[in-house]
Amino acid sequence: MKITFLGTGTSQGVPVIGCGCAVCTSPDPKDNRLRSSALLEIDNKTIVIDTGPDFRYQMLRAKVKLLDAVLFTHEHKDHIAGLDDIRAFNYHQQEAMNVYAHKRVQESLMREFYYAFASVKYPGVPLINLNEIKNEPFDVEGVTVTPIEVMHYKLPVFGFRIGDFTYITDAKTVSPEEKEKIRGSKVLVINALQKEKHISHFILEEAIDFAKDIDAERTYFTHISHRLGRHFEINKELPPGIELAYDGLVIEVDV
Repeated sequence: MKITFLGTGTSQGVPVIGCGCAVCTSPDPKDNRLRSSALLEIDNKTIVIDTGPDFRYQMLRAKVKLLDAVLFTHEHKDHIAGLDDIRAFNYHQQEAMNVYAHKRVQESLMREFYYAFASVKYPGVPLINLNEIKNEPFDVEGVTVTPIEVMHYKLPVFGFRIGDFTYITDAKTVSPEEKEKIRGSKVLVINALQKEKHISHFILEEAIDFAKDIDAERTYFTHISHRLGRHFEINKELPPGIELAYDGLVIEVDV
């Protein structure tokens, strides 16, 4: 399986006009982080996790020509706002897009993109097939996906495990039962927002402790705020086997 990090930032992670901090003014492209999203290519199928506000540009930048499905972690705007732009894939593929989401997330999508779900649709609106997922394994185009339920403060959020790969954003706490689903992963992707305390996200210290507990062969941090610091500086502080992801990073994982 090939994984491309389409975005590794947050709404506080993209360059902020007038901010003036070392990250926002950095010439290093690894510090230029769009909203978090990942592209999975497996068995000739292409799946995207989350469609944030940068979705259209991320698809163009990664030269994605075909898209089979979208998985949603949760309903916050920085993870769903770009869904309208799947209409380009509708047009080229001449079919509706399969979207997999918890019932609560589906309700948010139907409110946000009401015109795509109207009984009488305006020509050209996004064509979406909603597929409800629960906290149990499900199939996407022949690929088995296991949800990992984590808590984003008081909001349940799904991470996803496919084979030896686990992808989680927006976690603050993870129950022992859900941790067991992650153990044995060779590659773990987990959020690490900043160094300062935060109510709803792992901070760097917490993400490191979590990574050590899971003990994957490789761990990558994503969903990174500009407050965390510059890529090369933070990477030097991390234990062996753990590193910051960056937009455009491509990794391979056996399935």
